[in-house]
Amino acid sequence: MRSPYALAALFLLQALCAFFFVSDILSASLSFAVSPISWEMREYLEIFASVGLIVGLVLGGMTLRNAIADRNRAHEGLRRASSAFVDLLQEKFEEWGLTPAERDVALFAVKGLSTQEIAVLRSTSEGTVKAQTNAIYRKAGVSGRSQLLSVFIEDLMRDDTALSKIQNVSGSDA
Repeated sequence: MRSPYALAALFLLQALCAFFFVSDILSASLSFAVSPISWEMREYLEIFASVGLIVGLVLGGMTLRNAIADRNRAHEGLRRASSAFVDLLQEKFEEWGLTPAERDVALFAVKGLSTQEIAVLRSTSEGTVKAQTNAIYRKAGVSGRSQLLSVFIEDLMRDDTALSKIQNVSGSDA
């Protein structure tokens, strides 16, 4: 039911049904002079209009269900991609031989926190955080935060396992 023509036809059907019911109510309540139609024809029109509205309700429910399923798949894909990124972070931290304190500081730096914010979160001085970030940059072979972050981004873009995890999530759910 994703065809634009089918959706347009459904929309037109519902518009006609709504027009029928509204015009019927207005003509009766405002006493418009309308030429009478046979009761059989009136019953057929009401049945047709009711069926059209019920079909619209059912298809609307199906569309809502599909939208919720798509949202859930997107959340799952994001969770898996996030997990792949965390795995990459831990792998690099081990490769560089970071201490537990340096790992915390590196994680906060990658998240974009300032030196002052990291110091407050870790209950240390800004000087300690600066010394730890310099040690992290030296061990990682980079000169600053932007280069540190680019190491992870480049690895995610190059890493076949991380990419395949992300592609499997998006490809299998498509």
